[in-house]
Amino acid sequence: MPDNRRFILRRRPDGEPVREDFELVTEPTPELAEGQFLIRNHYASLDPAMRGWMDAEGNYMPPIPLGEPVRATTIGVVEESRADWFEKGMWVMGLNALEDYSVAEAGGFTQPIDPDMVPSVTNYLSLFGAVGMTAYFGFLEVCEPKEGETVFVSGAAGAVGSLVGQLAKIHGCRAVGIAGGPKKCARLIGKYGFDAAIDYKGKDEAALTEAIADAAPGGVDVIFENVGGIILDAGLMNLNLHARVGLCGLISEYNTAPRGARNLWQLIVKRASIRGLLVADYVERFAEGAAKMGEWAAAGKIVIDEHVDEGLENAFDSFMRLFAGTNDGKMILKIA
Repeated sequence: MPDNRRFILRRRPDGEPVREDFELVTEPTPELAEGQFLIRNHYASLDPAMRGWMDAEGNYMPPIPLGEPVRATTIGVVEESRADWFEKGMWVMGLNALEDYSVAEAGGFTQPIDPDMVPSVTNYLSLFGAVGMTAYFGFLEVCEPKEGETVFVSGAAGAVGSLVGQLAKIHGCRAVGIAGGPKKCARLIGKYGFDAAIDYKGKDEAALTEAIADAAPGGVDVIFENVGGIILDAGLMNLNLHARVGLCGLISEYNTAPRGARNLWQLIVKRASIRGLLVADYVERFAEGAAKMGEWAAAGKIVIDEHVDEGLENAFDSFMRLFAGTNDGKMILKIA
């Protein structure tokens, strides 16, 4: 069996992760037992949610054990197999880890994929993966948009947020996005079709509240929240009656003590609702969502950007792009 490089979690991050929290090690790849197969990982998805998995407290996923590789969704090719239905040379996608080789079992999370069905096999980590399905089901099922409504998207230049803005336009809504810096704001309007873009940099909560009011003078009917903190509080101050807030992420608080939303009283004032969303609830309907997203992409109504960094040795720097905002699209690490 080949040697296996693994990006190990050595200690729990205290606040923002630092390089010393991780280690790239080389270990022997275990021999396969009956029912197992070996995956040569080609690409891995890097997502903000991975930060929560590094803490000692579990959330919707158990903590990554210390000394084990960082958990990640990967796509790769079956290198060896002792499992029915998984043949050598088959492309697969599953929840594995940041490592050259992963051992998986038949009946687990890893499933076959067809690279010939998509423009790039990496699309299974973006448009046709958890990112695309989070946008599709999170926006349409949780936020329940109606034609003519105004949708406010935080983290709008990110992988999920950019898709939500495009879905809003497809469904006849006004899309207002917030992002960091003029380059990203220009991309929101010029590439993703948002009606208005707000640069959050240098703005306090009061300035953000005013900026949202200027961009959405008729108020906000839907908030698709990826960031939290003062951006969420500013959005809550612009709600219309019976607005809906879909809580997808709180990336501004992943590396700090939780600040908490301070304007939740607006949900009472506006008789609005807030609902958390997790894409795992819709796994059985992924084929439905992927079909619609593919249809819109083929018609030129949806575009997806992917930011691919290369090399397992660069896993830390690539992961930290998510918190620095220096990635341009869905963050993917090329391993093979």
